[in-house]
Amino acid sequence: MIIQDTLKRPSNSDSPLAQQAYELIRERILRGQLPFGATISRRQLSEELGMSTLPISEALQRLQMEALVEAVPRVGTLVRIPTADDIRGFYVVREALESQAARLFTEKATDAEREEVLQSATELDASYRTCAESSPATEQQLFDLRNLHMRFHLHLAERAQCPFLYQAIEKNQILIFNWLFDRLFGYPGLPENWHTDLAMILCGKDAEASDRAMRFHVRCRMDELLVRLEPYFRLNGQKPELAPTESPQPTR
Repeated sequence: MIIQDTLKRPSNSDSPLAQQAYELIRERILRGQLPFGATISRRQLSEELGMSTLPISEALQRLQMEALVEAVPRVGTLVRIPTADDIRGFYVVREALESQAARLFTEKATDAEREEVLQSATELDASYRTCAESSPATEQQLFDLRNLHMRFHLHLAERAQCPFLYQAIEKNQILIFNWLFDRLFGYPGLPENWHTDLAMILCGKDAEASDRAMRFHVRCRMDELLVRLEPYFRLNGQKPELAPTESPQPTR
């Protein structure tokens, strides 16, 4: 899968078993199979994967460092409910990181790399249209869409030729939190060719224009999402439920 190629690069400290557990739990979060507040059972995962609880604990510790899960005393490990400060903070960090990546991409990318990014953006926009036109989009369509979205942004970061910047963007979980908004609020709509138009600017020669375009791209819908998430910020660890008539659709 795309995510295995772009987001699941084990660190030197990860054991193969811990990496396997990490990938499984993270994929279930991305697919929406583990929603806000869901309990993650070490014992159940141990039985399912045929391994001890030690590598599973290592995987959960890594996910906790990435703010995707949290350990709650006398309750256990849960999928973390982001706070308003989390969302604002992730957006602030993402804007800083990705605007710099956009600037460096414009300055350093080769013609072939620019063509790759344009193609990736076109593919991503086509995937958004497919999901928006489906009634509703399937879980697999949405999962593939999220992978394409993350691949597009990580591709830009990679072509910026700064490994530390790439790693920081990779860890900025606002990209992963997109599925939460998909599940809760449905498809909010995006301008036509939203990513293609951005890529056209990034593939130009004006680094300042690329910086501005990426900042605008990242900020889009942040305030709307904060307003819509407000009821869930007060749940204190309770699991928010989807309305039975809602059909999950993609966000930006």
